[in-house]
Amino acid sequence: MQNIIFFDIDGTLITEDARHLIPDSTRKAVTLARESGCLTFINTGRTAFNVLPQVRELGFDGLICGCGTYIEYRGEVLLYNRLTQEHCRRIAKLLRECRVTPVYEHKDGYFFDRLAPRNADLEDFLVSFVEEGIDVSRQVTSPEFIFDKFVIWENPDSDMERFRREIGCDYEMIDRGHGFWENVPRGFSKATAMDFILDKLGIPRDNAYAIGDSMNDLPMLQAVEHSIAMGGAEAIYPYVSYITSPIEEDGIYNALLHFGLIRPD
Repeated sequence: MQNIIFFDIDGTLITEDARHLIPDSTRKAVTLARESGCLTFINTGRTAFNVLPQVRELGFDGLICGCGTYIEYRGEVLLYNRLTQEHCRRIAKLLRECRVTPVYEHKDGYFFDRLAPRNADLEDFLVSFVEEGIDVSRQVTSPEFIFDKFVIWENPDSDMERFRREIGCDYEMIDRGHGFWENVPRGFSKATAMDFILDKLGIPRDNAYAIGDSMNDLPMLQAVEHSIAMGGAEAIYPYVSYITSPIEEDGIYNALLHFGLIRPD
């Protein structure tokens, strides 16, 4: 029976610093896994447009993006959760009233809100986006405004009680730490997307492997028996079946080797 491997991006396939380094051993491991007959999938919180070219070039059979809101297999879109523009505008209004700082993520790009509070974290993100060539001009006031998911930063005067109360009905809030929250439509996650793919392709859960490095990977890691934490990601160690070495110490290669998904070259 065919095996399938789900990879997070940031901190797993690429370093989380400004280098966005993909170790040569990671490139080798992905190639060897595919040559051995494994299916390989990206499983990321990033929306589709923001899957870096150097990641795509590694060669994957499919993409799970936006925490399960978008699924692509061999170039065909199998699932895409489309929110209504009316809903998105209502959420944007609520976030302004709650005085949080948002970034709205769509499969085709980001949207920003000049009417919402700005803070140093957003400014840092904007600088990095510009350096990466990402368009930061699109605003909530644009006629085409719509999103698939969104993130927010808390501010000293944010009404987080109201935010949690009103967002919680429709969104799963993922605590990324330091007042940074990822918000995904309820019913969608990295795990629901994996279930969808396994069912679609007829692959047993015992043949599925997941590799991640942070708490937002938890649904993905808990969805399979063969769960792998990157070395250094101590927060998720209690939830996985195997801990590999850090990303720049051949972490991906060593993990796939451990499970017999690749052979030593």
